[in-house]
Amino acid sequence: MQQLWDQLSRDIQAHTGHGYTITTHNAMGGGCINQAFRISDGHIDYFVKLNSRSHGDMFEVEALSLAEMADTNTVRVPRPICHGHTDTQAYVVLEYLPMNGRLDGAALGEQLAAMHSVTANQFGWHRNNTIGSTPQTNEPMDNWVEFWRERRLLPQFALAQRNGYAHSLDGIRDKLLSDFPALFRQHTPQASMLHGDLWGGNASGLQDGTPVIYDPAFYYGDREADLAMTHLFGGFSADFYSAYQNAWPLDDGFEVRRSFYNFYHIINHLNLFGTGYLGQAISMAEKVLSEI
Repeated sequence: MQQLWDQLSRDIQAHTGHGYTITTHNAMGGGCINQAFRISDGHIDYFVKLNSRSHGDMFEVEALSLAEMADTNTVRVPRPICHGHTDTQAYVVLEYLPMNGRLDGAALGEQLAAMHSVTANQFGWHRNNTIGSTPQTNEPMDNWVEFWRERRLLPQFALAQRNGYAHSLDGIRDKLLSDFPALFRQHTPQASMLHGDLWGGNASGLQDGTPVIYDPAFYYGDREADLAMTHLFGGFSADFYSAYQNAWPLDDGFEVRRSFYNFYHIINHLNLFGTGYLGQAISMAEKVLSEI
């Protein structure tokens, strides 16, 4: 590992313009995919993610995503410092932000609305990425309905078929793909900057409550897709939703579109983690279809 720490020291020096020699490296929680460390030279700390060399593209895309989000000066994110690889490992070095989990929900709501107000000319992004460990295609399109069908739903249904769920999902698949455009008859979204994987585990707060979001699955799309995911896996505070709504009210029909957008994440969990999510995926799709 010393070769890795030496290379990281050199890379940090090259990108910051300041001398840096790693003196400590303490393991931290890095999720289910990566190893993670807090490194220090005794003065400045950084956060490092490690994986096999084959994951270098994933780290490059994460760094590009965080830089684009940071440049908006809206929601705080860890700024990327550098990324690269050794003979065997890929790495990304990020700003270290000491977080205690207590975030100011109202501030996050206002700041997320401000980030969503940053828009692009097309839906998608110039780089593909992952949602969890599932490949996520972002090739830009002009039409949001077509983007969601071609870049989000169809790849997940194809993966579900390869995973042996075709018999359970085929009827729902055909009905959902044919009927969901009705959800957008009176809702014409802008191509907003999205975090893309905004559940509670990807948000926290600094000591003073300043919100921080991280681990994005970044692209430009309907802001409601980000808001929808905040309701999964525990949800965010009432202050968060109130502040967002005050800053930029949601369109009528969001409650149904919320379930529709979250179906994408539940079928992804089905594909990643197995049959424990099959019943939830089916019931969520049936709920959406009953309300269209």
